[in-house]
Amino acid sequence: MDRIAQAFARAHTRNRAAFVAYLCAGDPDFDTSLAAARAVLACGVDILELGVPFSDPLADGLTNQLAAQRALAAGMTTARVFDLVRALRAEHPDTPVVFYTYYNLVFANGVDAYLRDAKTAGVDGLLTLDLPPEEAGEVLAASRAHDLRTVFIVAPTTPDRRIPKITAAATGFIYYVSREGVTGVRDQIAGGIPEAVARIRAHTTLPVVVGFGLSRRDQVNQVARSADGVVVGSALVNCIQENLGDAGRIVARLRAVTADLAAGTVRG
Repeated sequence: MDRIAQAFARAHTRNRAAFVAYLCAGDPDFDTSLAAARAVLACGVDILELGVPFSDPLADGLTNQLAAQRALAAGMTTARVFDLVRALRAEHPDTPVVFYTYYNLVFANGVDAYLRDAKTAGVDGLLTLDLPPEEAGEVLAASRAHDLRTVFIVAPTTPDRRIPKITAAATGFIYYVSREGVTGVRDQIAGGIPEAVARIRAHTTLPVVVGFGLSRRDQVNQVARSADGVVVGSALVNCIQENLGDAGRIVARLRAVTADLAAGTVRG
């Protein structure tokens, strides 16, 4: 099995959902970003979803937009994102890294070349937010050529007839966006998650993860009862945003918050 499949299998044998943590690469700078990634990976994260900073992140709320701005202002480039992955891969040879990115960044660098370089750096999969499966032919071909997994999104508004097309294009996992709109912390989780997960599973054997808006252990635990994985992003990025200028405090807060959220992935 590839690293992504192994991560879900390990979580399943321990009666828990896989914990997928999002951080923006290079936020607020390269060294602090590397320390932040090390912190979450040391505290129960199964898959690291690494946001590639982009100037127009249309799927992201304010928290993640500001993280991308900080990373870009600090000089983060495509090459430096790959450098960050290489550093993490050397320390965590078994932990999957999935890029959370936008098609402009892939296309501008040449689809085949970008995916080849991503694979060489140690990336396991690609979630391209603004690329529907109907237009993903070049990315799918390059992913097969370079042995990268693909991740596609199902939303609450996705009609049943379209789900098979989405699941057929995915080879890593399916990401169910639990609410309409952009990323960000919410006080309440969306309704209908177990039913939505079941609807997706009727068309695929791939793992189904749920994200958007989850920020507390009780929310993670509620989702973990029905999903194969739980994604948390803004709540972790806030640990960085609220402690800018104090790398030690950033790491400490990320460790505490990550460990608490990871405990919620245990079913029971």
